[in-house]
Amino acid sequence: MRTVTRVLLVDDDALVRSALAMMLDGAEGIAVVAEACDGAEVPDAVAAHFPDVVLMDLRMPRVGGIEATRRLRRLPRPPEVIVLTTFDTDDNVVAALRAGAGGFLLKDSPPARIVAAIHRVAAGEPMLSPQITRRLMESVTTRADAYRRAVDALAALTPREHEVALAVARGEGNAEIAGTLGMSVPTVKSHVSRILAKLALNNRTQLALLAHDADLI
Repeated sequence: MRTVTRVLLVDDDALVRSALAMMLDGAEGIAVVAEACDGAEVPDAVAAHFPDVVLMDLRMPRVGGIEATRRLRRLPRPPEVIVLTTFDTDDNVVAALRAGAGGFLLKDSPPARIVAAIHRVAAGEPMLSPQITRRLMESVTTRADAYRRAVDALAALTPREHEVALAVARGEGNAEIAGTLGMSVPTVKSHVSRILAKLALNNRTQLALLAHDADLI
């Protein structure tokens, strides 16, 4: 039996929530389990409904999406977060990813892309809209202090962990890494978990940002 991905919708616009709920309820393997209209409501909604993925708006009246994501990712075994917004400035993208979001999509993304992002992020793989990926590659620059912190952090990894970390940062999935490095998929997963714990990171997206800061990708 296929696992159903449980989704929490967070947006201050009731029409947006309704449209997303209608669209996602018709998608295979996805169930919308709850809605919230502000980031302040997210912790209680998560505790009550145990979502696997939170679709998070950025601009909300009391607690915005970036702060809500940051608070959420501090919880034990938090759900993954996909930011879904109309505000795609570089600062918003980087702040959301550093807060722990596993994905960043624009609200005009095709429904199929949103569905694919939910499945992918639920499986621990990052997902950014093509526009966001291009802009990050073009405009995010490595500052000297960020570079030094990243280099120092990555120095704590073993040579094998470093290989796995770079493969993750390049966007390779577990099966691809296993084939390239001659490991089993469970071994790759174990390495990734150990790397994230050692570097005090929440997810693979933050590892990619760290590698970018170290000028490795």
